[in-house]
Amino acid sequence: MRILPRAAALALAAASILAAEVALPSVFSDHMVIQRGLPVHVWGRAAAGEAVLVEFHGNTGAAKADDLGFWSVYLPPETAGGPFDLTVKAANRITLRDVLIGDVWVASGQSNMEFALAGANNAKAEIAAATDSRIRAFRVHNTVASHPMDDVPADPWEVAAPETAGRFSAVAYFFARSLREKNDVPIGILESYWGGTPAEAWTSLDALSSDASLMPVFASWARINNGAVRTGLRRKMQLDAWQSEAERAKAEGKNPPPRPWAPNEDDCWSPAGLFNAMIAPLTPFPIRGVIWYQGESNASEERASLYAHLFQTMIQDWRRAWKQGDFPFLFVQLANFNAGAGSRWPELRDAQRQALGLKNTGMASAVDIGDPENIHPKNKQDVGARLALAARAIAYSEHIEYSGPIFRQAIREGDSLRLYFDHAEGLKSRKPEPGGFEIAGADRKFQSARARIDGATVVVSSASVPDPVFVRYAWLDNPEADLYNAADLPASPFRY
Repeated sequence: MRILPRAAALALAAASILAAEVALPSVFSDHMVIQRGLPVHVWGRAAAGEAVLVEFHGNTGAAKADDLGFWSVYLPPETAGGPFDLTVKAANRITLRDVLIGDVWVASGQSNMEFALAGANNAKAEIAAATDSRIRAFRVHNTVASHPMDDVPADPWEVAAPETAGRFSAVAYFFARSLREKNDVPIGILESYWGGTPAEAWTSLDALSSDASLMPVFASWARINNGAVRTGLRRKMQLDAWQSEAERAKAEGKNPPPRPWAPNEDDCWSPAGLFNAMIAPLTPFPIRGVIWYQGESNASEERASLYAHLFQTMIQDWRRAWKQGDFPFLFVQLANFNAGAGSRWPELRDAQRQALGLKNTGMASAVDIGDPENIHPKNKQDVGARLALAARAIAYSEHIEYSGPIFRQAIREGDSLRLYFDHAEGLKSRKPEPGGFEIAGADRKFQSARARIDGATVVVSSASVPDPVFVRYAWLDNPEADLYNAADLPASPFRY
């Protein structure tokens, strides 16, 4: 992890200029993937006024570095293919080898996106089978910044292989693999995530500060900062105790305990801190879309009620930053998990569902494939495959079913409510009657309801609620969720 305060960032920028030789951001390296169908953007630093020439796949472009040393070149769009060389010439020469043209996806969020392939179900076999050289990943280091950066520490692009794939994000890898099974287009993944982080850290200050309804974000950050001295001392005590325990375990030949997690490590919860450091430097790089797995850190009593608006603000913020219009933004709805007292996982899931109101969004529900006792379920294969279904429909215009049933409306019929859904063809349950439904009258006191499937609708009723008004489904941290469509995709939890 790196923190780049303003003084250090300015010093780094000055050093880059003084070096005089042409330089590229970290996202440019051997084995990279360039987005097909969009202008090829190459940019970097050089000496002020220096002439720069870029050559790629028979096309050339020239630029002159400005007075601060910045330069930028756009080349014509390309179709999928490669490998090619990309060359940048100035006083020095940079040649990048084994460059592919394909589709580039950003994989971001918190720990369930960070979760490596090495920890997934059947990891040994999955890693051994990771031999598709047209799946590649670029991994951003955990970094916080007080203002938008133009570069970021990162690992160079890696080609999927048994020697490397264990480090890939499991969700991103299975997403890419599922896409590759359907077409011959190379897939590049920009991995930029940080476990245990909230959505406000991934949203720009411009977006947060321009909306008065998001001011609670700053109030929450103020409370964190007001207690920072005591929190820091407690954290030091915790880490000292852990270090002693780890050393003792090592001396006894035992496995050391895992390093204890704490929120806001290295100020990673600061509003816009991760957007500035880990997203802004990537935004000049053309992409196909985003896959996102996050929400656990916003599922608290304090934060959940704001998430619907915050998450949609973040999606629109990223789209503005990339300047590519409404590119596909696909996300994972939180898995089932016994989150414990004070959690608001049902509210958070419903807030995620509401983001489907934005254009070109898709949701992969994981409410049926989690681990009730582990916030990091190992079944990342199904998560990646469900995201890929959404990508195939939304990004690649395939006529396939890609979503589980999504609640649309409820109509009163006597003492029952008839529920209508989108994506409801072949509605079915894995039990004689679907469970997890509750209804309430005007008093909003929810009671368990009987449910029966009637074509593409569900009819719910309860003898305890003769005048039903409200309904909800799978409204628990670890709910009973067994309503599916013909594509075996689960219905999203909802509240109406």
